[in-house]
Amino acid sequence: MKFLTVFLFGFSLTFCTPDLALLEQIKSEGTLRAVTRNSPTTYYENVTGKAGLEYELMQAFAEELGVKLDISLLEDTEAMLKQVADNKFHFAAAGLTVNQKNKNLVRFGPSYQQVTSHLVYHRDIKKPPENLSEFTEAYPIYVVADSYQVDYLKKLHEKQPNIVWREVAGVDPNELLEDVLNQSIGYALVDSHEVEQMTHFHPDLAIHLSVAESRQLAWAFPRSQDDSLYIAAIRFFGRLESSGQLKRLLERYYGHLEHERKHFVDSQLFYEHVKTRLPHYRKYFEQIGLRYQLDWQFIAAIGYQESQWNPNAVSKTGVKGLMQLTHAAAEEVNVTDRVDPLQSIEGGAKYFLSIKKRINSTIPEPDRTWFTLAAYNIGLGHMEDARRLAARYGANPKLWVEVKEYLPYLSRRKWYRQTRYGYARGYEALDFVTQVRRFYDMLLHLEDKPLEETSFKPLVKPTLPTF
Repeated sequence: MKFLTVFLFGFSLTFCTPDLALLEQIKSEGTLRAVTRNSPTTYYENVTGKAGLEYELMQAFAEELGVKLDISLLEDTEAMLKQVADNKFHFAAAGLTVNQKNKNLVRFGPSYQQVTSHLVYHRDIKKPPENLSEFTEAYPIYVVADSYQVDYLKKLHEKQPNIVWREVAGVDPNELLEDVLNQSIGYALVDSHEVEQMTHFHPDLAIHLSVAESRQLAWAFPRSQDDSLYIAAIRFFGRLESSGQLKRLLERYYGHLEHERKHFVDSQLFYEHVKTRLPHYRKYFEQIGLRYQLDWQFIAAIGYQESQWNPNAVSKTGVKGLMQLTHAAAEEVNVTDRVDPLQSIEGGAKYFLSIKKRINSTIPEPDRTWFTLAAYNIGLGHMEDARRLAARYGANPKLWVEVKEYLPYLSRRKWYRQTRYGYARGYEALDFVTQVRRFYDMLLHLEDKPLEETSFKPLVKPTLPTF
């Protein structure tokens, strides 16, 4: 993903003498009011806490100003910009496209990201035509209604009148990509940053073409004579650019265009790791399993799905170790060194059980275990949201086979707006549970004799493999 150098719009701040009233007022009140939208490319909450590129940028800006960030959520971009123009918020940060129509309403800050549009499809269906002119009635392109892509296709239609597209109302780009994933539609034209976020977790999404001219994303401020906050934002992005922090953030969220099969592990690779990696940690899994009355193969299956039994694994969100514990989870279960394999395995087992204790005890097994696994991945609040959705629409909230159908809905606006905790990557939690169960079954199949009931003893650390 490319990013833009932050320009100061042709003037030197050295010679500016802005009215600092607004900035001084914000610092005096101690609150910076921002508006955004709940989506994977802007702001959302997951098991590690609040996340999203826009959230991290807003939080960093608030910290630089020494104030608290107060976030409000709106789904409609036009309404968002209008409220900013009416000074109901200090600014908007929601992946906003800089264009002339919006410039007439608000004042845009420096561009921090450059996007194009990607034409995507599912790898299992027939590859799309090579040229856009061939996307006729047999190969319609789906786009979000009232989006930039609609305007682009209308202009293209003047030169290529045979091109056909379908506008889908009431959905966001993420939902349109999910429709491609489940193959209810064939081809979609979506902003590149939305696509790159999705393909990181869903390698079945294939990018066919990058089309349309590049566009800039920026924050929106009121068109006011008081430009103190506006200039503070320019300086903020200038420092992010010069320090490399902006580049690192963009790489973290959008730098993986290659389709990582993060949640699909080839069975041959798994069996290879059973031979080469598991022996180094098996005693840990066995002894921890005995101490906490859990099948050691079950704990090992969680560890494999989390890190492929790599104690030095570190994710982009900062979770670490063989069991990929967050800072909060590690503190909860008294883990002081997340990359220590014994501490990580014991911490993972304790954290799993701590979640299980908070889940309704009337849920039968093994369903209660599967719900616990989902909460281990996505957070207890989001998992309970899925159960509440299931109950609301007539499904049994105590049965995994019924509730799991609602987990992916947590990433769709129509559904997560009905929940307490909002947007979540529910499809990841579903995949996590499925994969752990798969690896658990495979380990059980490989085990040819039961573990002897021996007392737990302190373990001497084995010689560990090099990663």
